[in-house]
Amino acid sequence: MHIVLLGYMASGKSTIGKLLSSQTGHPFLDLDEYICQKEKLSISEIFAQKGEIYFRLKEHEYLKEVLENKQDMILSLGGGTPCYANNMELILQNDTLSVYLKASIQTLSERLLKHKSSRPLIASLEDEQVPEFIAKHLFERRFFYEQASQTIVIDHKSEMEIAAAILQLL
Repeated sequence: MHIVLLGYMASGKSTIGKLLSSQTGHPFLDLDEYICQKEKLSISEIFAQKGEIYFRLKEHEYLKEVLENKQDMILSLGGGTPCYANNMELILQNDTLSVYLKASIQTLSERLLKHKSSRPLIASLEDEQVPEFIAKHLFERRFFYEQASQTIVIDHKSEMEIAAAILQLL
């Protein structure tokens, strides 16, 4: 079975994925890192050199490739992955437990502002613009995120509590 973690950037997908991997013994795969390895470019370089359409096509191709692997794994998606190319349908059709790590705008803002310079989508925004940007994105993406088979609200929870909640779903 694949455990697929989805949610907005800074919702803890990679952190929780690595923790679940250590607790279950299943390998962890970050889809963005997998794309970078396959393309031999960073995500920002792919966007700059080849454009978002190319990136989304490759993202879908590599997601399909990963999901076709029948080995148990923990998979962390990029924040936008569920929203393009029928990726959410692909996830739901496979033997997966999809988990939406749902966070409030306040939680996401606090986390993202700490590392704003390393997040290309928000790096150029003024700090006070970040919550509105997040709210707009969440509104657009909520339809896809909420199709996950499970939702865990992560506000005011430790990484261990979130991982434990996911393990209880198995």
